[in-house]
Amino acid sequence: MDNDNRDLIYRIESSFKRMSKGQKLIAEYILNNYDKAAFMTASRLGEVVGVSESTVVRFANALNYDGYPKLQKALQEMIRNKLTTVQRIEMTSELEQSMVLKSVLKADMQNIRQTIEEINNDSFNDVVDKFLQAQHIYILGLRSASPLAQFMGYYLNFMFDNVKIVTSGVNDILEQLFHIGKGDLLVAISFPRYASRAVEAMKFSKEQGAHTVAITDSMLSPLTAYADHSLLARSDMVSFVDSLVAPLSLINALIVAIGQSRKDQISKSFQKLENIWEEYQVYVGKNKAKHSDKD
Repeated sequence: MDNDNRDLIYRIESSFKRMSKGQKLIAEYILNNYDKAAFMTASRLGEVVGVSESTVVRFANALNYDGYPKLQKALQEMIRNKLTTVQRIEMTSELEQSMVLKSVLKADMQNIRQTIEEINNDSFNDVVDKFLQAQHIYILGLRSASPLAQFMGYYLNFMFDNVKIVTSGVNDILEQLFHIGKGDLLVAISFPRYASRAVEAMKFSKEQGAHTVAITDSMLSPLTAYADHSLLARSDMVSFVDSLVAPLSLINALIVAIGQSRKDQISKSFQKLENIWEEYQVYVGKNKAKHSDKD
């Protein structure tokens, strides 16, 4: 258990004797059901335990957290890489069907807001420079992060001729990274539950002398141990689905920033591509659209 997790448990255990009867009920519930408590509102936690919402808020303050949201965040950090898919589903089993749409959209909005507040702009700019300097660029994403790697690689391939997407396939991950070395760049994308193979790939690439970048959710992520730069984007999950809206937005920003540094090359590339797309009717054009209307 890491220091933050030990700190939370220590706060509860060391303060237990001084707590009121209601606060002790909350403490016991959290220690026994932390995976469920981490995603309950103060009102809901109070309802389940049988105390008032204000008692829950005072409980958080008694543990020296600046309000209940800070305590909740500590709980979520404690369990985010330990929850099974079944536990994630149980977490939101009480969410009303009529509230699902708004709840999920609001959660994604909050993830983006937190990412904006927490992102390190200097690290972001340094990573952009590393893309421009790299001899070969490897974009790695496994499991639910695979679409993010595919998306990023798709657009980078319009700007560079040295991009390789590394994901699960016929070849082992390390075999796909066999030629990586000094002067190369590996960008590994992983969010809870972190893929162990992604961590191994980061370690391997680092040992080969490549520059490594982690796109992940927290400095507690195992990827950061082998990353020269870490770009953090919130991905707090809703039920069994990983929220990848903020990570995708961060990747969008990287692509745009890199593109601004290669304006002339990109303009020439896309002009050539537009001619190819038009000649081979890659996209629906005006004539084809009119034809479809007649049909």
